Parts: sequence; C-alpha cells; structure tokens
Amino acid sequence: MTQTTFTPAAGRASLTRFYDPLIALTRERLWRSLAAMHVAARPGDVILDVGCGTGTMAVLLRRTEPGARVIGVDPDPGVLAAARRKAGAAGARPEFRMGLGDALTDVVRPGSVDTVVSSLVLHQCSMAMKRAVLASMAEVLRPGGKLVIADFGRQRTPLMRLAFRIVQWADGRADTQPNADGVLPTLIHEAGFEGVRETETVSTVNGSISVYVARRG
Repeated sequence: MTQTTFTPAAGRASLTRFYDPLIALTRERLWRSLAAMHVAARPGDVILDVGCGTGTMAVLLRRTEPGARVIGVDPDPGVLAAARRKAGAAGARPEFRMGLGDALTDVVRPGSVDTVVSSLVLHQCSMAMKRAVLASMAEVLRPGGKLVIADFGRQRTPLMRLAFRIVQWADGRADTQPNADGVLPTLIHEAGFEGVRETETVSTVNGSISVYVARRG
C-alpha cells in the first residue's frame, strides 16, 4: 500500500465527509461497544487502532480507560484532522499518527503493543493487502498480545447478503466478497494468530458486522 492508494473512508473520497452519519446507520454504538468490551483496556496498555478513521473507536477506548495509551493510525490526513477535533470535543486524548496498515513498524516498535484493534478496514482491502495488514499487526503485537477486529464477515442469510450489496457498491465486489464468504478467520490464523474466534455478529442495514478476537502466537 502507498500513501496514495488507500481506500478512503466510506469507500469513495467524495463520501468521506459523510462517513460518521453513514456509519451511525450500522448500529455503530452496539458493535463498537462489543469490540471495546473485548479489547478490555487496562491501565498502562498500549492499544493501536489501525485505520482509525475519524477516531470514534480510539476516543471510546481512551474514555473507557484513561490510563491506557491509545494510538490511532490512518493514512488519510483529512480523517485524522477530524479525529483530532472529535477527541478534543470529547475531552479524550488518544494519539493520532499518519501511517499505513501494512507498515505499522514505521509507527510503533515491533512487539510493543498490547492490543491491536481495527474497525471496517479489511473489507476494503485486496486479498494480498488483507494478508499484509494482518502480518503487520502481528509484527507490532507483543507475544500473547490481543487482536480485535470489527468488520463485515460472513453474510449468512439472504437478507444480509442483499443488504451487503450497499457495501459492495461503495467499496467494490472484488475486495469485499471474500469477507462476505467468511475468509477473515482463516487469514487471521494464517498470519500467526491463535485462538481465532468470531465472538459477535451484529445485523445492520448494510450487512452483518462480526467481531473477531485472537492472540498473537
């Protein structure tokens, strides 16, 4: 991935300014709260939010545990500016850094992170990039560190497969279809993670969002 080839928030650059209201339609409070529950931030933890977008998850985690160090990473300077504004308005102070999901060691040291969390990122990536991002996540996690991913997973019912077409319109079928077919647990395992579990599934107006939890081996 290069600085100019990332997929913008909401899939299309023209929609980025509408990202927050669009995501709010996906029962965002529910699935983000479930993801934060599985992160289970503790004082002193270093938590890396990969593809942090406008900072909603980073702010939530920082407010949940002010003693944790939360670092949001995203390649888009526009959404990082929005994230900083949001954090300031919320009185939360996560760190926000520009960086790429497949080059996280440019942002933090290898093996220095307790938990990596990522929301609605991997469905936008090609298969090669999904693998590269997961490998980079494993590289920055300490041994036994936790991975929590909230993203579109297997679309198990005709209704969810139909609803997911909205996502495929925005982000393209080639990158999103593997998620809908349920590829993420296999890719997470192949990246060196253990105990991969799909812990939650939340039905939304544009498909079901799953929460995956694993540990670095």
